[in-house]
Amino acid sequence: MSLLSRLFPESIFARKLAPAADRRLRLAQARAEETLIDAHVANALMFIDALAEDLSFDRAIESYVRVMGVPEPLASVVATRVLVALGDDLVPDRVRDDDVEPAELAPPVRLGDAGANGGERSGA
Repeated sequence: MSLLSRLFPESIFARKLAPAADRRLRLAQARAEETLIDAHVANALMFIDALAEDLSFDRAIESYVRVMGVPEPLASVVATRVLVALGDDLVPDRVRDDDVEPAELAPPVRLGDAGANGGERSGA
């Protein structure tokens, strides 16, 4: 029996929440988790910066997660977001212009040419 289950047994919270209250609770929980992740990422980046001369960034991330006792799956999320933050400086985004339509980014597809050639060959 865990400490929390002894402090807060299910019998105290036996009734279900109303759907609106449950939705607000889930939204608040999601916001809190995102804030916690953001704090871990910021602290991990400082940790990596402080240990840059002694450890590679991947070893520094592992050390941060271990020292801070970040549990899975939160540790994987934090590590991924730290890598993304580190990579933003090294690998620029392809396009960040909101005025460009997705069709303009894709190379032209030549389906008409292939269809025309295929039709000629089958008719010959």
